[in-house]
Amino acid sequence: MSDLSERNEPGAGEGVRLQKVLAKAGVASRRAAEELIEQGRVQVDGRVVTEQGRRVDPETVVIHVDGERVIVRDDLVYLALNKPKGVHTTMSDDRGRPCVGDYLRGREDRLFHVGRLDADTEGLLLLTNDGELAHRLMHPSYEVLKTYLAEVRGPIPRDLGKQLRTGVELEDGPVRVDRFSVVDHFQDRWMLEIVLHEGRKHIVRRLLEAAGHPVRRLVRTAIGEVRLGNQKPGRLRPLNRHEIGSLYKSVGL
Repeated sequence: MSDLSERNEPGAGEGVRLQKVLAKAGVASRRAAEELIEQGRVQVDGRVVTEQGRRVDPETVVIHVDGERVIVRDDLVYLALNKPKGVHTTMSDDRGRPCVGDYLRGREDRLFHVGRLDADTEGLLLLTNDGELAHRLMHPSYEVLKTYLAEVRGPIPRDLGKQLRTGVELEDGPVRVDRFSVVDHFQDRWMLEIVLHEGRKHIVRRLLEAAGHPVRRLVRTAIGEVRLGNQKPGRLRPLNRHEIGSLYKSVGL
């Protein structure tokens, strides 16, 4: 019985040459793509491919280069939004409040947000039409890390990090952070970096309030390896190939 990769392989003369698909996806020039194939660095549907004449169907094929997923479908869109404070994470709002959908007006593709940020929280929000990736990124079993900067009122006790890493009991169960650090402080204003894989509603705010340090400002700065960087509030940007590949890798795709 033939395996999945053999069943998905186009017949003679059908499909698109692999090096052309890689070049169109922005991996490398056609000549450089041929070298990647020759060096055994390209996988098609889980198998290393070294022959230059291989043809694939871009609509169904799964390609990895150096272990990183390469997106070759033209219809898939991956965007990062720096959500401003006061904007609701919805595509429309029947009360006329500012919402994420306002930043997508005029686009023909139908995108949806990956997870949520409450209206008072700023920062990184992913938008896509890739349902499988979005579902996995939101599913708690994949434990995708999210990074936040939280401004609280100090002073901060030395053992707060240990307390948060050990775990704090909330009304819907315990929560612990994966990493914690004090980024900066001035007088009674302290900036904390919180990294955790939890996705429960208002989890960072509830966690810090339970620890005795209510949040004054909260910004999500990263999801996995995708970082907000110096992206301005309200700005959209497309994710680059490596960012998309890192998200796929983080959820086992």
